[in-house]
Amino acid sequence: MVDLKEPNRGSVTPTRIAALVVVFLLAGGLGYAIVPLSVALNGSAPQVQWSSVGALFVIAIVVFILANSTHRTVHRERRYIDARRAVRLLLLAKASAWTGAILAGGYLGFGLQFIDELNIPVPQQRVIRSVCAAIAATLIVVAGLLLERACRVPEDKNNDKKPRR
Repeated sequence: MVDLKEPNRGSVTPTRIAALVVVFLLAGGLGYAIVPLSVALNGSAPQVQWSSVGALFVIAIVVFILANSTHRTVHRERRYIDARRAVRLLLLAKASAWTGAILAGGYLGFGLQFIDELNIPVPQQRVIRSVCAAIAATLIVVAGLLLERACRVPEDKNNDKKPRR
């Protein structure tokens, strides 16, 4: 027997902060565990490069700019944006929030492994760079959540059927 009902259309729900916190904590545990694993396999812990930190800040800035632009277009100017573009922006927003949470937790967990060796230059450098990377990744999370919020379709106050331009 063939079911002829209309297919179930899903909807996208806002990203839950609690879920991001859980992912952040799990990634923090993995970041913390990477150090002993790397030392056992390679004889030393990996370095966090400033270029990685800079790239994370650039990504955060780009997502913030997109969030601002989208918010201005959809909520202030009350104009429509192309549906495909809206979906792409929403996907970028969600990916930014989730990836940022993973990176922030991972870098912070990695840095915590060296927190008791701050008087030694190399571990101190690892902690400083890890914290900077975690801050940049947290900014990516915030920017992603702002972009996601900007993608929400505003309520029509007039409830009329006139299309907006």
